[in-house]
Amino acid sequence: MFKLLFIGISSFVIALSGAMMPGPLFAVTVSETPRRGWITGPILVAGHGVLELSLLLLIVSGLGSFLQMRETFIFVALVGGLFLFFMGVSMFRSLPKLSLQNEFNRQAKGSLFLSGILLSLANPYWSFWWATIGLGYLVQAMEIGIIGIIAFFAGHIFGDLAWYSAVSAGVYKGKKILNDSLYKKLVFFCALIITGFSFYFIWKGMEQAKYFFKLYLL
Repeated sequence: MFKLLFIGISSFVIALSGAMMPGPLFAVTVSETPRRGWITGPILVAGHGVLELSLLLLIVSGLGSFLQMRETFIFVALVGGLFLFFMGVSMFRSLPKLSLQNEFNRQAKGSLFLSGILLSLANPYWSFWWATIGLGYLVQAMEIGIIGIIAFFAGHIFGDLAWYSAVSAGVYKGKKILNDSLYKKLVFFCALIITGFSFYFIWKGMEQAKYFFKLYLL
């Protein structure tokens, strides 16, 4: 029982601390909440969670070694970096026309659930985390059985859900003190985060690709 509690609680704490670090999912949560409402964070996490559950099942079935391959990291870093770059550019281009009142009244387009999946896939460190820390936790959880795996996954998802729900609620309830200028600055900051991550991911992908070619092809 103690080990079960330890897995669940520590999984929650690690997920919460990781979620608190600014990243693409955080940026989209902040930028989309004014037009989508407080439910933005939970829906993004739902998409993120479904993808993680699918990955967890694949790891249990033997995918862990594939995620640890350098080629996997390179591919995800480069493709994910390009995806985030175009998302960031789109946010920058929207800045001149942004109006907080229009955002609250505008009909939302696109699927937040799908965005939660795509933003996770675009982050190479998400798959790397599961191939290292996540895999280590799973090994311990599997010693207890299916209930251990459930405790690990539940703690992990509730950590993400707690943080992104709090972020969405904070932004949405703060709409009374937000103005167009502050909102544009927030979106600009979020676009910087996403674009910054895109360059970082592409750089890391190219760095690993260069090392790979030197090691195996030269």
